[in-house]
Amino acid sequence: MAKIKVKQVKSRIKCPKDQKMTLDALGLRKLNRVVEHEDTPSIRGMINKVSHLVSIVE
Repeated sequence: MAKIKVKQVKSRIKCPKDQKMTLDALGLRKLNRVVEHEDTPSIRGMINKVSHLVSIVE
């Protein structure tokens, strides 16, 4: 499968608890960190849930 890189670009302060847990599940705990995941529908759904906090790195 293809790989996808995700970068956290905004702070998680004052976000709802479920969004913080989604960031934790993606492996994003600090700003400007980049993680790599398989491009699966579940990962895409997690990214869509916190799309205002993350960006996809090419």
